[in-house]
Amino acid sequence: GGVILFRRNVADVAQVAALNDAVRRACDGWIPIVSVDQEGGRVQRIKSPATVLPPMAALGATGDVELAVAVGELLGGELEALGFNVDFAPVADVWTNPENTVIGDRAFGTDPELCGRMAGALALGLTMAGVVPCAKHFPGHGDTLLDSHFALPRIDHGMDRLRAVELRPFARLFKANMPMVMTAHILIPAIDAEHPFTLSRAGVGGLLRVMMGYDGVVVSDDLEMQAVADRYDVETIMELGVDAGVDVFLICHTRDKWERAFEALVRRAERDPVARQRMERSAARIRRLEAG
Repeated sequence: GGVILFRRNVADVAQVAALNDAVRRACDGWIPIVSVDQEGGRVQRIKSPATVLPPMAALGATGDVELAVAVGELLGGELEALGFNVDFAPVADVWTNPENTVIGDRAFGTDPELCGRMAGALALGLTMAGVVPCAKHFPGHGDTLLDSHFALPRIDHGMDRLRAVELRPFARLFKANMPMVMTAHILIPAIDAEHPFTLSRAGVGGLLRVMMGYDGVVVSDDLEMQAVADRYDVETIMELGVDAGVDVFLICHTRDKWERAFEALVRRAERDPVARQRMERSAARIRRLEAG
């Protein structure tokens, strides 16, 4: 369905624009997702001559929503000019654990209300520039200690605390029709004691889709992160992810793994009519997103 670019794919702006144009031409008439993590701060894949922004904690410290809109429009304008149509931003996590380095200053701050306002403003700016925003990392990665790139983080809060803090910014964004949300590879026993949230039917299908009423596009975080890759093979990840309700699967490094993932989805659709219907609903959401 699309591509994601990382620093390894970036030489200079002319090369990126040419690469993204080649991706579109290769798709022969349908619109692919052409995405990147361009948050500002330490997660900014395309640097100078693109505007090099401070971390979002610095923007959050201003409390200025108009400035956040302007920053989002600046980000989106530069990305759109380079051929991107999706930015995996804003970060809507609440940075409540000062020892959390995987989120840290990528978040707008420590207050859920502020994080929701600023994330919404940045998303509005991206949208105004013609780029689809994607809120992350649902249901909230800001209170973890471990980094899900390397291990499976765990949050032991109950639902009352999750609603008051972690979920609050996302609830605000969903009311404003956030078109895309990225899931976190974290274990939350109050939701599902067995599976990481991305692969949890109780999480994606229950909390996100039913309880919070979200009907936009759900995209996984990178499925080669060790929080999931150390526990499941690719085929099992696809099985669980489809059952959970994930629409877009990110496999960001290994060609063999995404080829196996695609094959697993095809075979599942052939033998399981219910799973095929889920995939068709996902495809419809993605087409709706691409149609704007």
